[in-house]
Amino acid sequence: MSETLICTLLLRQWRGERGTYHLVTIAGESADTLAMHERMTRLELGSRRGFSSVKVMASIGGTRWKTSVFPQKGRTEWVLLVSKKVMRAEDLSEGDMLTAELELL
Repeated sequence: MSETLICTLLLRQWRGERGTYHLVTIAGESADTLAMHERMTRLELGSRRGFSSVKVMASIGGTRWKTSVFPQKGRTEWVLLVSKKVMRAEDLSEGDMLTAELELL
C-alpha cells in the first residue's frame, strides 16, 4: 500500500536558460515524508534514482499524471513541475494556490 500526501501549494514560475517552468515547492512534514521515502527506496534497491528523485502519481483537480518530485536545499524542500497541459486543464496561472495529491510510488 502506498502513501499519499495532500498539500496546498503556491504555483510559481521559474525562468531558466531553456525556458519557463511552472512548479510548486513542497516543504515541512510532506518534504520529510518524501525524503524518508527516497531513503527507504534507496536502501531497498541498493541505488538511487536520477537526482535522488521520487516517483509519484500526481493529481491536481481532475488531472492525474505519473511524474517525479526532485529534492532541493538538502532535501528540506522538493519540487513538482506542473506542465502547461495540466495548467490549461485546471485553468491555473502563476500565483494560484492549488491542492496537489501525491501518491508515492
